[in-house]
Amino acid sequence: MIEKIVKPLLKWYDGNARILPWREEPTPYRVWVSEIMLQQTRVEAVKPFFERFVKNLPDVKALAGCEEERLLKLWEGLGYYNRVRNMQKAAMVMETQYGGNLPADYQKLLTLPGIGSYTAGAIASIAYGIAVPAVDGNVLRVVSRVTESEEDISKQSVKRKIEEQIQAVIPKERPGAFNQALMELGATVCIPNGMAKCFECPLRDLCKAHQEGREMEFPVKKKKKERKIEQKTVLVIQDGEKAAIRKRPKKGLLSGMYELPNWEGYLAEDQVLKKVKEMDFSPIRIQKLESAKHIFSHVEWQMIGYTVWVEESEDNHEGILFVETKKTEKEYPIPAAFAAYAKYLNIRLGQEKYEKQQKG
Repeated sequence: MIEKIVKPLLKWYDGNARILPWREEPTPYRVWVSEIMLQQTRVEAVKPFFERFVKNLPDVKALAGCEEERLLKLWEGLGYYNRVRNMQKAAMVMETQYGGNLPADYQKLLTLPGIGSYTAGAIASIAYGIAVPAVDGNVLRVVSRVTESEEDISKQSVKRKIEEQIQAVIPKERPGAFNQALMELGATVCIPNGMAKCFECPLRDLCKAHQEGREMEFPVKKKKKERKIEQKTVLVIQDGEKAAIRKRPKKGLLSGMYELPNWEGYLAEDQVLKKVKEMDFSPIRIQKLESAKHIFSHVEWQMIGYTVWVEESEDNHEGILFVETKKTEKEYPIPAAFAAYAKYLNIRLGQEKYEKQQKG
């Protein structure tokens, strides 16, 4: 069954592949950057980040030598910041062991920080023409539906089995195109979270799930654990044209980033004012802001917020820095989790910031 999908899939891809910046010039470095960015992030969201990142850090050497705060600022808004930290670690290894290049070897790629079987397969096949599979969630879904597989795709053993199935049929003359075709089909036609567009699919006559009207029963995947809920009170502390930020701990969620001051739990106005005074600030006025939430992979922040205006103050109260808002947006990496409150300082974070720049 799997071997029959090769020709119709490649024919479909040749006429339907999306125009994407990393496909226009598929160098090993650009393929690598795009694949890491695309993990847990939508294609349309990635485009402006990719362009900005490769413009500022055009090669392995530039990435390896980038100062951490600048690196995090370039990644700001994409989330999952350990991805870019691992990229820098990998770049340092490439500088010392591979002459500043990504190795043209699947097994060597697997040894680099942050590169698993999928990313190694994508780089090897797309950039180097090596006939190895690149199996992501899109590919797992397509193959599960075509073969009507009842196996749980969250199991590594099932992923390895599908990798072996793809390895057996991947065309040696066009491995990169074949892997991208499978991914493209899963992303645009054999879609998740909605009815598959079977009428557009080049594999509909081969697909067992479609033949039996069971498309939406596949792939089989065990349910994720429910996210942990954390309640927080976030403060927008303003001193004239400056706003208070502080650096998060070196370990844990959003490590090394900057944030607006916040505390666990929901605080009332009098409790907030007490906290601000304990930080040696003199509050002038306080205003309640709207509630907001931000969802991480395993945690959900449910937030309330306040703006607190204070008399002229100095830095370093509990690690607090007072920074001009324009400078904050430009130089300090603040996660998008705080976007709902950063807007009160006329600061735009991540994707929203780049959209604003493009319009301007």
